[in-house]
Amino acid sequence: MLDTKQFLSAIKQIAEEKGIPEASVLETIEAAIAAAYKRDFGKKGQIIKAKLDMDTGKLDMTQIFYVVEGVDEEGYITGPLPLKVTEDKQDTQDFERPRRHIGEYNEPEEKNEEGDIKIKLNPEKHILLEEAKKKSKKIKVGDELVIKLDSHTEFGRIATQTAKQVVIQRLREAEREAVFFDFKNKEGEMMSGVVQRKEGPLVFVDLGKTNGLLIPAEQVYGENYRIGQRFRFMVLKVDDTSRGPAIILSRAHPNLVLELFRMEVPEIDAGSVQIKEIAREAGSRTKIAVASEENSVDPIGSLVGQKGVRVQTVINELSGEKIDIILWSSDPKEFITNSLSPAKIVNVKILDERRKHALAEVSDDQFSLAIGKKGQNVRLAAKLTGWKIDVRSSNDGMEFKIADAEAEEKVEKNAGE
Repeated sequence: MLDTKQFLSAIKQIAEEKGIPEASVLETIEAAIAAAYKRDFGKKGQIIKAKLDMDTGKLDMTQIFYVVEGVDEEGYITGPLPLKVTEDKQDTQDFERPRRHIGEYNEPEEKNEEGDIKIKLNPEKHILLEEAKKKSKKIKVGDELVIKLDSHTEFGRIATQTAKQVVIQRLREAEREAVFFDFKNKEGEMMSGVVQRKEGPLVFVDLGKTNGLLIPAEQVYGENYRIGQRFRFMVLKVDDTSRGPAIILSRAHPNLVLELFRMEVPEIDAGSVQIKEIAREAGSRTKIAVASEENSVDPIGSLVGQKGVRVQTVINELSGEKIDIILWSSDPKEFITNSLSPAKIVNVKILDERRKHALAEVSDDQFSLAIGKKGQNVRLAAKLTGWKIDVRSSNDGMEFKIADAEAEEKVEKNAGE
């Protein structure tokens, strides 16, 4: 026998444990009751609905009929057809109907000589307008007529098993949907997770409600993702798949650095400090350009923190990745000068403003520092500023061009392969 009070208690418990809205759980329970009712007391083709009152525990059972204009001598519906279309899934509580797609009919159909669709009248699902008007004078073709049924609550073993399967299936679907929308809203945000397992180069991360996937392209070279180790990740992308939500995580995205500083530096959320640009080579080095909206606030000092505690916290989270914090400027020359830090720049010449090409002149002893290891410093500076930057020493006349460095790096990479 169906105990509605137990159902109400179960609804609240399931909703809380699974993180599913109570309305979705209630809909699932109602669908299960309708399936069990139809199994024991209904007929094939009927559309049975159940309505459970959360306040009183009262259960109402109804049958739905589609109002049609008439029927011809062969039993086919005449007039406008009852186009009861679905959203690429079964009707909420009609579990014996096959899965249909948007725009398709739910009834067995044929076509006449002109190619028009014909639908057979089903007395368990359709009702003629003339008969429907006896029950409701305002009803018209295309409307649904709702007929109240006796509310049986004692079901047989097979019907109970059917209801159980419906509940399991629908709750699984509802849970997946809730997880998908929850994480979809978190795209671009940072969250914490624990490395659960590895399958080849893929790393699976426990995010609490579900698992995320850290693909090789979003991993940081040199990081060892040990099982049980906790990391912070950026939610890069969330896709809905047949197996549930696929949550792609990133440890290499520049915005992860932004979110880490946002967590450590309250001035960012307060709006007094802004991170204008970020250029990152994950696992090695990051350059950040900052600015302040208030003259009394030092933007670089805010990110560094007292005795460097804030920036060191971020560095530790990024497994020792170096971080350069520089002052942003709307003046290209000043911004380029700052971006090449820690090197000291003698002069910056704008070679082509339209193509954003500049030349930075440095003293001989600052030349290698401005370029950085394998051109990393000037390469990050170019990414940060959006300018192509060449570096030249003042006296020796040595010159470094990013294009030449990239070509050399490509040759080295190909030789290594």
